[in-house]
Amino acid sequence: MPDHDQSLWLKTCREHVESHPLTDDLTVDLAVIGGGYTGCSAALTAARSGASVCLLEAQDIGHGGSGRNVGLVNAGLWLPPADIRARLGDEAGDRLIALLAAAPAEVFDLIEQNGIDCAPVRNGTLNLAHSASGLRDLQKRQGQLSATGAPVELLSTPQAAQRTGSAAFYGALFDPRAGTIQPLGYVRGLARAAAGAGAQIISHCQVETMQFDRGIWTLKTQQGKVRAKSVIQATNAYHQGLTTSSPDYVPIYYFQFATSPLPEELRAGILPGGEGCWDTGLIMTSFRLDAEGRLVIGAMGDLGHAGRSVHTAWIRRKLAVLYPQLAAQPLTEGWHGRIAMTLDHIPKITQIGPSALSVHGYSGRGIAPGTAFGRLMAESLLQNDLSKLPVPVASEYRENWTGLRRAYFEAGATLMHFVKTRF
Repeated sequence: MPDHDQSLWLKTCREHVESHPLTDDLTVDLAVIGGGYTGCSAALTAARSGASVCLLEAQDIGHGGSGRNVGLVNAGLWLPPADIRARLGDEAGDRLIALLAAAPAEVFDLIEQNGIDCAPVRNGTLNLAHSASGLRDLQKRQGQLSATGAPVELLSTPQAAQRTGSAAFYGALFDPRAGTIQPLGYVRGLARAAAGAGAQIISHCQVETMQFDRGIWTLKTQQGKVRAKSVIQATNAYHQGLTTSSPDYVPIYYFQFATSPLPEELRAGILPGGEGCWDTGLIMTSFRLDAEGRLVIGAMGDLGHAGRSVHTAWIRRKLAVLYPQLAAQPLTEGWHGRIAMTLDHIPKITQIGPSALSVHGYSGRGIAPGTAFGRLMAESLLQNDLSKLPVPVASEYRENWTGLRRAYFEAGATLMHFVKTRF
C-alpha cells in the first residue's frame, strides 16, 4: 500500500532549491513564514524589488498543500462571481474576480520567465457535469463568468465525451485560461528563483515565537533569530507553532491515486487535449494525466483515517466507471493533503500586528490565487499601502466548531464512498 504522506509529485519533481541553515541572527526588510505558493511568490516579489528577504519553512519547500494538490491552475475561486460579490460587495468582489481571472497567466508567465521545470500544460480545464442538475449549475456559472468577460465555453454531452474520452458526463464547462502543472515543481521553482534574486531560503526552521518591539519584529527559532521590518505568515493548512497567530479554518483532506504510466494504446483516448478535470459532484472527483501519462484521480477523504479502505475501494470503482479500459490498471501511488476551508470559501488576510499579515483559506484553490496574493502582500507591506491587498484586511478571523465540521466532512465522504462502492 502506498505511503499516504509521500506524493507522486515528490517522487517526480525535477526542481531543486538550495536551502541554507540559519547559523547567524539575520536582519531583513521582510520575513516570510511558510514555503508554499504564497510565501515563495512573496519572497520572489520582494527580492526582485531590492528588499532583503528571509523565508523560513518548518519542513521542506512545498511540504504542505503546495506539494500535494491536483496541479490544476484555475482562474477564480470555487465560488461563482455572483457569490463573490454577495460576500465582498460589488467593488471588492469585482476587483478579486479580475485579479484571479488573470492569475493563471501570471503563473504560466513566471514558469516561462524563470525556466521552472514543472511540466506546464496550458490547454484549459474542464468542469464536468456529473448529472443533469450539475449541468444546470454549469449553465448558470457559464452565464455569470461570460458576463465578466471570461472566455468560457459550455460543452454538450458528446463534446464532453470527446474531450475526456469518457461517456460518464452530461456536459462540461471549458476554461481556456487554465491548465495543469507539476505542483511541487512549480513551488520549488519559485523558491529557486527567489533565491537567485537574493532571498535567503531556510528550510527545516520552525518559527517558535514572534515579538514586536520599537518597529522591529523578532522571530525566534531553535537555530537563531530573524529581525524584520515586516512579516508575512503564509502557513495556510500546515501551520506549525506560533499559537498566538494560528489561522482558523476547517481542515479538509483530499486524496489522490495514480496509475503507472499508461501504455500508448490506452493513453491516446484519454484527455487527448491534456485538460485537467473535476466534476460537479457534492463529493468532488478530479482527474488528469501527468507528463509521463499516469492517470491521477482523487476526491475528498483522509487516507490516514479509518475510512482509508473505503476511499481506496471507491477510487478503483470510480476509475473503472470513467474509463472501463483502465479497470485492471494498478494504482501505484496514493497520497493526501490538507485544505484550509473557510465558511464562505473566501481567502482571509488578517493583520497579526504592525506591518505583519497572515493569509489562509484558499479552500482548495491555492496555485493561482496563492501566487497573486503573495505578490500583492509583499508589495503592500514594502510600500506601506494596504489598499493593494486583494481582499479587505481583518484584525482577526474566527471559525466555529472546526474540529466537528472536519469530522462531519470526513464522515460524509466516507459514507458516500462506501455507498457508491456497492451500488
